[in-house]
Amino acid sequence: MSEYERSRTMPALPEHVFDQAADVGRLESWMPSELHVRAGDLPAVTVHEDTTGEDAPALFRAEPERMRLEWGTRDGGVYAGWLRVAGTGGGASEVTVHLSFFDERHDPGPEAVRAALEGSLERLEEQVRLRVDGGG
Repeated sequence: MSEYERSRTMPALPEHVFDQAADVGRLESWMPSELHVRAGDLPAVTVHEDTTGEDAPALFRAEPERMRLEWGTRDGGVYAGWLRVAGTGGGASEVTVHLSFFDERHDPGPEAVRAALEGSLERLEEQVRLRVDGGG
């Protein structure tokens, strides 16, 4: 099993950050660009991966009271992840994303995963800024 985690401070209230991250219709705005999520009857979703051209049944759960998202594969236990938002005071938040690969054959490697996590957090921060600054 491989596990990866990255955190980033964002200049917005935790509720704003969580609302942006948890919006299933906007997941693609911050997730890795090769992943596309189609919501079914939540928590069921389907994830399409451009690199393989395959669709995978997955789960996506939002826990607003804990400011936590959880996701993972439905079949085979290939991977799982979570995102947590915590207030840091002064209107800022810390967002932590964690990924676990249970099958080493599906782990793209430390450099690729870290780059994907950093990119996702950067895009999420950009989306949060647009929403908070632009009122959208």
